[in-house]
Amino acid sequence: MPAAKISQNTAPQSQPARSGPAQPRTQAGLASSLRIAVGRLNRRIRNQREDDALTLNQLSALGILERKGPLPVGELAACERIRPPSMTRIVSGLEELGLAVREPDLDDRRVINVRITEAGKARTAADRKRRDAWLTHKLRDLSPDERERLRAALPVLEKLAGL
Repeated sequence: MPAAKISQNTAPQSQPARSGPAQPRTQAGLASSLRIAVGRLNRRIRNQREDDALTLNQLSALGILERKGPLPVGELAACERIRPPSMTRIVSGLEELGLAVREPDLDDRRVINVRITEAGKARTAADRKRRDAWLTHKLRDLSPDERERLRAALPVLEKLAGL
């Protein structure tokens, strides 16, 4: 019986060491990689909210009211790109929690605006502080060079986000 032929290359081939994921070579690859990375980071940051925290929609509505000031429900809905009836339910929940109030517009009494309350501002500030603390801790895991590259990329990310 002939002996089985043994390959000279039986040792596993070693892969070159990589320090991270491969860099996308195309615009579509860059878009996909960026979408995945930003989405995962966003989920990790969102997970830093309190267990009994507001819904993401409620928290987002409070943030808009804090930045833009009092708004009619329809305008608030447009900012969130949701339908007014959905925003009405969100605002009702915020009112029940004492985080927002509806009140007549000072210039046009026919218009009812939604305004964030002091309790709502305190709630968004506490939420923001908790999430910023988590992210600050994670940034410490990066090298000074990585933090500097991230700092340099911020204007580009803000431009993409429409800020």
